[in-house]
Amino acid sequence: MIDNINWYPGHMKKTRELISENLRLVDAAVEIIDARIPVSSRNPIIDQLTAGKPRIIILNKSDLADDDANHEWMKKFTEEGHRTVMMNSMTGEGSSKFLSAAAAIKNERHEGSRSDRPFRVMVAGVPNVGKSSFINRMTGKKSTQVGNRPGVTRGKQWLTLKNGMQLLDTPGILWPKFEDNRVGLHLAFCGSIKDEIMDMPELALELIAVLADEWPELLKQRYKLDTIGETPLETMEMIAYARGFIMSGKRTDYERTARTVLDEFRSGKIGAITLERAVR
Repeated sequence: MIDNINWYPGHMKKTRELISENLRLVDAAVEIIDARIPVSSRNPIIDQLTAGKPRIIILNKSDLADDDANHEWMKKFTEEGHRTVMMNSMTGEGSSKFLSAAAAIKNERHEGSRSDRPFRVMVAGVPNVGKSSFINRMTGKKSTQVGNRPGVTRGKQWLTLKNGMQLLDTPGILWPKFEDNRVGLHLAFCGSIKDEIMDMPELALELIAVLADEWPELLKQRYKLDTIGETPLETMEMIAYARGFIMSGKRTDYERTARTVLDEFRSGKIGAITLERAVR
């Protein structure tokens, strides 16, 4: 069992300060979360930092999540008073709905006034939820560096959309300590914590345990297994054998198997899976 996953580099502290300092410059906040883990990918300090500002919640990577769960989360966040949009920033699905939500906030805030100042929003979220892909999609160009690992975006930058709206991009921000270890695991499963600091075989065993318990059929279908092993380790070895990840001396290549399972979960190849369901 992986315990005490903590990752709070110095730039995370700087990001928190950056958000606090620049919040007064924007009209609204755009919080991007991973639709597969809507609880774990919602940084609790975002609520504190953006208090008093209208919020648009983007359920990003919604194509990788369970569709019924997406709608459950949409309903929950809407009932809490947040405009919520499902998006796939890679394809642009949901972009028009985001623009409509932003336009509605702009009309509410500028009702009765004739301000020519551009409508400004701050984009925030934890690492690797797809902020850069979202911004590149909305600006129609490669405005920010995109990577499949956390920590790519480093400093703030103002970007202008075709409709004149301005976006303030901020680096992904995690928090110093995960009170619930499942939060850390879910973030690690989805790639929001750097793989370099994780024991990949151990992390994959944790993921296999979850999948075997909740989505055994998807696991069997993906790896062409007749059955699930009695333990996560046995299941991992069955996956390794099915994929031919066997080294000399008939030794199981646990590292390669682990990276394969994690990569295929993250890319949706195992199935559209939501690890956290809405509770209302």
